[in-house]
Amino acid sequence: MTFKKICTIDDVWEGEMASFDMDGQEILIVHASEGNILAWQGVCPHQDIPLSEGKLEFGLLTCRAHLWQFDVATGRSVNPTGCELAQYPVRIEGNEVLVDIEGIVPKYAAI
Repeated sequence: MTFKKICTIDDVWEGEMASFDMDGQEILIVHASEGNILAWQGVCPHQDIPLSEGKLEFGLLTCRAHLWQFDVATGRSVNPTGCELAQYPVRIEGNEVLVDIEGIVPKYAAI
């Protein structure tokens, strides 16, 4: 595994999300309300819309374009069902958020 720094914990406050470019891939960092920091593909599997332009409320990430929703704890779609976001491993070292994107590609819906 190759972990690289993507941001600091202070860059994404608890209950918020932010998008970062890592080696040409858009990565969405979510600082979940439980304190967990998760890394997901940064684009909606439906039509490649940046998920950072959407809304994060009550553990649900809603894409701004067609209101597709994803559970940020699992990456699975809630509305509609049947697709999911690619997840990237995260490691915290001090105040730094490190992510490994090696070999993981964004997922897309067949709809």
